[in-house]
Amino acid sequence: MKKRDVRLKGQLKMYMRWPIIMTVLLIAMNIWMYEVDRKAAGMMAVFIIIYAVIVGILYFHNRSLILADMIQFSTQYKGIQNTLLRELAIPYVVMMEDGRIVWKNDRFEEVFGDKRRERYLSKLIPDMNRSVFPKSDENVELEVRYKERDYQVHLSRVSMEGFSEAEEVLHIPREKEFFIVAYMTDVTELNANLREIENQRMIAGLIYIDNYDEIMESVEEVRQSLLVALIDRKINKYINDADGIVKKMEKDKYFVVIKKEAYLKFEADRFALLEEVKQVNIGNARSATLSIGLGLNSTTYAQSYNYARVAIDLALARGGDQAVVKDCHGIKYFGGKKEQTSRNTRVKARVKAEALREFIIVKDQIFVMGHKLADADSLGACMGIYRAARELGKKAHVVLDEISNSIRPLYDEIIDSSAYESDIFLTPERALERANENSMVVVVDTNKPQMTECPELLKQSKTIAVLDHHRQGSMIIENAVLSYVEPYSSSTCEMVAEVLQYIVDDLRIPSVEADCLYAGIMIDTRNFMNRTGVRTFEAAAYLRRCGADITRVRKMFRDDMDSYRAKAEAVRMAEVYRSEYAIAECPGDIESPTVLGAQAANELLDISGIKASFVLTAYSGRIFMSARSIDEVNVQIIAEKLGGGGHINAAGAQFDNIDVQEAIRRLKSTIDQMIEAGDI
Repeated sequence: MKKRDVRLKGQLKMYMRWPIIMTVLLIAMNIWMYEVDRKAAGMMAVFIIIYAVIVGILYFHNRSLILADMIQFSTQYKGIQNTLLRELAIPYVVMMEDGRIVWKNDRFEEVFGDKRRERYLSKLIPDMNRSVFPKSDENVELEVRYKERDYQVHLSRVSMEGFSEAEEVLHIPREKEFFIVAYMTDVTELNANLREIENQRMIAGLIYIDNYDEIMESVEEVRQSLLVALIDRKINKYINDADGIVKKMEKDKYFVVIKKEAYLKFEADRFALLEEVKQVNIGNARSATLSIGLGLNSTTYAQSYNYARVAIDLALARGGDQAVVKDCHGIKYFGGKKEQTSRNTRVKARVKAEALREFIIVKDQIFVMGHKLADADSLGACMGIYRAARELGKKAHVVLDEISNSIRPLYDEIIDSSAYESDIFLTPERALERANENSMVVVVDTNKPQMTECPELLKQSKTIAVLDHHRQGSMIIENAVLSYVEPYSSSTCEMVAEVLQYIVDDLRIPSVEADCLYAGIMIDTRNFMNRTGVRTFEAAAYLRRCGADITRVRKMFRDDMDSYRAKAEAVRMAEVYRSEYAIAECPGDIESPTVLGAQAANELLDISGIKASFVLTAYSGRIFMSARSIDEVNVQIIAEKLGGGGHINAAGAQFDNIDVQEAIRRLKSTIDQMIEAGDI
């Protein structure tokens, strides 16, 4: 290499040329002085020549010395840099694109050992495999654990373009001329401190006694104060043992404040307070039950309290006797394994009926809709609300899309009757066209927006009322001006039959509509064998007085031979899982297989030893599951785990993009997990 090929660059090059630039400036000044004073200019010229000679000698002579010093500095700097990197206090490693270790510093060897046989980092830390390596110039951060220590890992991709051409020892393909560099920071103590801070976070909660009035009435007056004292003691002891605070706000309401670590204890024992309070017995005929609502992971105490209010409302709406925990990520449920005892009072039904009447009166038209694939309970409730709106002088429509075989007889009877308008039933598309700002939507037999016949209709209306007998989940219809949800009712038709008796004085509904309401109660109660109470028979008696024909309804819901054979085949091929759970598949090549699935699930409960039954059906590209039980298993919480919901002894779920066998596998896995956790 020639000398002239070695050149300075950058700021150093400019710095070395400054004396030459100054020489040029002095010569220009000397020329100007010749115009002013020749003698002074001559003397200046001599000094400029001497200065130029010195500058030239220094520039050309020192240039090689400077280059030599710079090379020496670069070599020393590189050595210092390598020393600093090797002695860096945090582990540092350089890898190939497949995770093979090329170089590591001393600290890495101290932490992970000098395991020269372990050529790949994934052998030491399984989480550090090539799947997490950066695919571009963006850095990747992740946290790994090694020998009970936590490490924050920073991964970056370092380009080495031209490496193979310059390096004589190692050759790397051109498309792989880069290294993966990782350095690790020990964050064990930091994580421990963060966990401690999180565990010390205060959580607001509310505890309600669900059936205070009932248990007070079931015990002698002289013992009532003792019963209340024993319940108070159970609650105070449970919270105080976790270093929490309890404040009694009303006779049956408590406000509590606990730490996050206390909640973790409650979660571990599945809120044992729920069962402890039930054991308080001094002669009371009924056991006390609690509803607990907690608000977690909120940034402020006010937000935590708001979450607790939402949680306690949801616990009460689901029937009580359970704990509900709400945070910014979702909702968790504990307890609620048994059905709440129904109340014989109709005060709530009367209040809701009056409120519903006030909303209907001020609206121009009323849209009533149930859930998709409507059943007898959904259609019957729709017809009941339709009759209420008509009696109040309002235009009403029932939103109905697909007519299943289960409601075909009732639907045909209404369509064939001359007493109804031709537009009594509307498809979701036509309903959206007719809806306006002065319309009201009444949703029956479901409280989940995605399950309604037309979810878009809910967005267009500002006035929404909900009447349902299913327990509420995390997905509810928001902004409802009226919500009447009674989980202990046998059916929505029972609720609507009660409302009709208060919404209009001396209302006598037509026999066709009475048949619809009676059919809904009969189907949901399995001919009055399940979930029937005093109010169920009172509602049925009211419908009989209105002209409901029991024989006609029974004949409507008889199965044809193909359907009966399909149901019998499902029962015959049922699998008994864990000696207590019947799981079957219903053929989907018949009309309304989902209805037959529900019927088959009911039939399986008649087998001795079966605590719960599950029948799955493939229909319209989806898998429908019907779950039934008598009293020993809460199938509603099982269905919730699978994305569904329903009642304690009658629930369902739907699966998308899987086959029946995969759905059965998920069901079995959920049952196993819940049994191990003590949920069922």
